Amino acid sequence: MAKIGFIGTGIMGSPMASNLQKAGHSLFLSTHHGAAPADLVAAGAVALASPQEVAQEAEFIIVMVPDTPQVEDVLFREDGIAAGLSPNKVVIDMSSISPTATKAFAAKINAKGAQYLDAPVSGGEVGAKAGTLSIMVGGDEKTFARALSLLQSMGKNITLVGGNGDGQTAKVANQIIVALNIQAVAEALVFAAKNGADPAKVREALMGGFASSKILEVHGERMIKGTFDPGFRISLHQKDLNLALAGARELGINLPNTANAQQVFSTCAALGGSNWDHSALIKGLEHMANFSIRDK
Repeated sequence: MAKIGFIGTGIMGSPMASNLQKAGHSLFLSTHHGAAPADLVAAGAVALASPQEVAQEAEFIIVMVPDTPQVEDVLFREDGIAAGLSPNKVVIDMSSISPTATKAFAAKINAKGAQYLDAPVSGGEVGAKAGTLSIMVGGDEKTFARALSLLQSMGKNITLVGGNGDGQTAKVANQIIVALNIQAVAEALVFAAKNGADPAKVREALMGGFASSKILEVHGERMIKGTFDPGFRISLHQKDLNLALAGARELGINLPNTANAQQVFSTCAALGGSNWDHSALIKGLEHMANFSIRDK
């Protein structure tokens, strides 16, 4: 069993860390941004004062924080992970961040004789709890092989996409697809309900046809019931679409539907919904239509 440092025990990170514990691994947590989760400590995790101390104790150091600046901070702050690394330790960034920044971070970690994997995930809080996340990995094959058993404790569909940065590129692509599917389901349900049909029955009918999808199944139900407690916050999906649109500008390509979905998310944010679940994109469409599919 491995000694694993885990930094970032929020909605996603905490159940991921718990699954590593259940697989028999030892956990080391940092308290530099607050107390370690009591349930993880009660199950045997060791709380340390800084990311540096975590890196000194662990063979593998997993990072699961919201955005690029937070990853950079925990890696390279004065008492950060990089300060505690020694050769052959492995840093696994499971956050969803900039592919360009990831390549720079990996180069700095690799220069210290350690190895770096970018391994962002998809599957939301449900997948994190169930240990069924899809994990998109960027890095070399040897390091991937060393880390695979750990990743298998957290996910089921685990793919080595390519070199450092390619995992993050795959995650950005994933977030484009998810956003556009959420928007498609939301538009369809608004159209159906405004036309007088029962949106729940329309969803039921569509689940048996070619329009069926996990988004229609899970988020379509959320939209109909109005249950928008976050599994994945709108603000985080906005961050991911910003990465997509910034990357598109760098590449000289146009992503018109991605830009449109971002505008609808921005409408939700303007309504005070930055912390709503991303399935609440439908509320932006409802606001523009002055109509709710949940009106009786």
